Amino acid sequence: METKRAQAIHHLEGRESLPIIEVFYEFNHLKSLYRQGWLRAGIPKEHCETVAEHSLGVALLALFLADEFPELDKGKLVRMGLLHDFGEIYAGDIVPGKMSLEEKHGLERKSVERVFSRLPRGKDYLAAWEEFEEGQTAEARFMKEIDRLEMGLQASVYEHEGMGDLSVFFDSTDRALTTPKLRGILDVLRGLRAGKS
Repeated sequence: METKRAQAIHHLEGRESLPIIEVFYEFNHLKSLYRQGWLRAGIPKEHCETVAEHSLGVALLALFLADEFPELDKGKLVRMGLLHDFGEIYAGDIVPGKMSLEEKHGLERKSVERVFSRLPRGKDYLAAWEEFEEGQTAEARFMKEIDRLEMGLQASVYEHEGMGDLSVFFDSTDRALTTPKLRGILDVLRGLRAGKS
């Protein structure tokens, strides 16, 4: 797994700390964990999005777009956006095809259980993560689409910065989106691809 640096949690080994400090050191890893799919597509490390940057983008998109979907619980959406990649703290950013979805989910579940078990409301955070993973509620389905939409938006930025043809990411986004409003955003992104400079 390509990262900017080693996991910060190792600095606390053998030292007394507090659970909130340990959790911060653990999720700090997401700030240095590159999104591996971008690296595989040829995005140079100095320009490559980290998992934490992606999670922030997902949470912000959910916050802003939720205004147009009042039937959805905005707080739940933002919580899912912030927590949905916590499984990657210890499992890493596993790209499709590297292992079965069951294996990937098992590794990520162990990761979130390890991290959230340190927190007083850890079961609530685990429940939010599970809800996203299961994709059964309206909020979880919406967030699955937002997760992909963020990827399509980032692909657009990279293409405009001259990072190559990232059609595969637009195609993946296209397959994931069913909500008309979100598909409309993707349509505008495609139009921007044609006119990129």
